[in-house]
Amino acid sequence: MKKECLALFLLVASLTTGYAQAPRLIVRGDDMGYAHSGNEALVQCYQAGIESSIEVIVPSPWFPEAVEMLKQIPNVDVGIHLTLTSEWDNVKWRPVSAGPSLRDADGYFYPMIYPNKNYPKRALVENDWKLEDIEREFRAQIELGRKWIPRISHISGHMGCTGMGDEVKALVQKLAKEYNVIHLDRNSQEYDVTTVGYVGAHATSAEKVESFCKMLESLESGKTYLFVDHPGLDTPELRAIHHIGYEQVAIDRQGVTDAWTSPRVKELIKSRGIQLIGYRDLRE
Repeated sequence: MKKECLALFLLVASLTTGYAQAPRLIVRGDDMGYAHSGNEALVQCYQAGIESSIEVIVPSPWFPEAVEMLKQIPNVDVGIHLTLTSEWDNVKWRPVSAGPSLRDADGYFYPMIYPNKNYPKRALVENDWKLEDIEREFRAQIELGRKWIPRISHISGHMGCTGMGDEVKALVQKLAKEYNVIHLDRNSQEYDVTTVGYVGAHATSAEKVESFCKMLESLESGKTYLFVDHPGLDTPELRAIHHIGYEQVAIDRQGVTDAWTSPRVKELIKSRGIQLIGYRDLRE
């Protein structure tokens, strides 16, 4: 009897140790709200795939639908994707707050954060933005997001808007602390998370599957990783969404959906014992 108990103890200990040492991976789908087909893909990648966290753009045109869809998947980790841009040529959104220094001549967000040769003088940093306007806008986005999605666990920056110099970085850290949400950036080691990407070519669906699998195979035991991309569906709606320099949005984002719902990818995660987690799990 003692031998049987000891054997059981060792088995449980072995399994527990293996579980604790398995790589942990956040698979984050960004931009919920930018398009209806984007919303559909983000939900599909959680329900039928490996996505473990979803980012919502609060000022986006499909934010109300995103709120309703997220009610149907109450267990998914959700973050607010703070934004100061409206980058697509055929669909636009505006600040939630007054934000006079954040608006272009038509009242929309500027299309870019940083200088872009395809959009001369239409980057936010090339215009007279005010820190107080950014703070009001970020607060408005966080508060509206939390109003409709109370389980918000974290914030992040769309197109690098949370990294616009030391003042903005300090502001974001202050807001994260005040609202008790997590904020990670590529320079932060607070939660010991490593950002990873595709390993190899990833233009097509097949290439994305292959390169995502190579990334999974490179993950080390006992470490925590973050992978970010933008699911979508190749529909007429998404084919009409693009900007100069990124024209094949529908094809590219359908490839993300294909990779994140791929049986091969799911089986590899299972066989390697990789734990899919959300930002909220980082507090444990």
